[in-house]
Amino acid sequence: MRKTLRNATLGAAALLLLGGIVLAAGTPATKPAEGAMTSAAAAPNTATAIFAGGCFWCVEADFDKLPGVLATESGYTAGRTPNPTYKEVSAGGTGHTEAVRVTYDPSKQSYRQLVEYFWRHIDPTVKDRQFCDAGTQYRSGIYWGDEAERQIAEASRDALLKSGKLAQIHTEIVAASAFYPAEEYHQDYYQKNPIRYGFYRRSCGRDARVQEIWGHG
Repeated sequence: MRKTLRNATLGAAALLLLGGIVLAAGTPATKPAEGAMTSAAAAPNTATAIFAGGCFWCVEADFDKLPGVLATESGYTAGRTPNPTYKEVSAGGTGHTEAVRVTYDPSKQSYRQLVEYFWRHIDPTVKDRQFCDAGTQYRSGIYWGDEAERQIAEASRDALLKSGKLAQIHTEIVAASAFYPAEEYHQDYYQKNPIRYGFYRRSCGRDARVQEIWGHG
């Protein structure tokens, strides 16, 4: 009995020793690939911001042109109905507005720069509409995530009013709430359906009105 137990103990010790030798030498299962980067090192520094400027197809298209923007996602926010559908939101009974969640690299674009860019791609002077789309579901808004963002957004609005460029601003500036991604067919709509998107944007008068308010650049 003792001999058997001793032999088993020695056998286990031998296996542990062998395992230690293999681990010390490095094994393919645990050794990183040549030149491989960790996920933390590979992933850029990112942040998100939420804006509403009427038709989310158009807001997506505008922000996708901005250097430092990594991704855009159409959705619904600032309402009271959980998990709303496009049909529900477009009917105007959910309290939500069409919005876009922007993922960006803060080392390339600051939140302040995003806000300034946003203003110059919407019509802040109208209430509960944008261009040809009317209703609370098309109201414009900046949805801040923390106190620093709130101060930036409000200071930017106040500076515009003080400059005399705009007589009034109806764009709401409120704390971000739940953001519900829109249906898949709305995502990147301007890329999936360029002809229909282009016709809609022109017929809605979006670019003409933006040009009228803000001029070139």
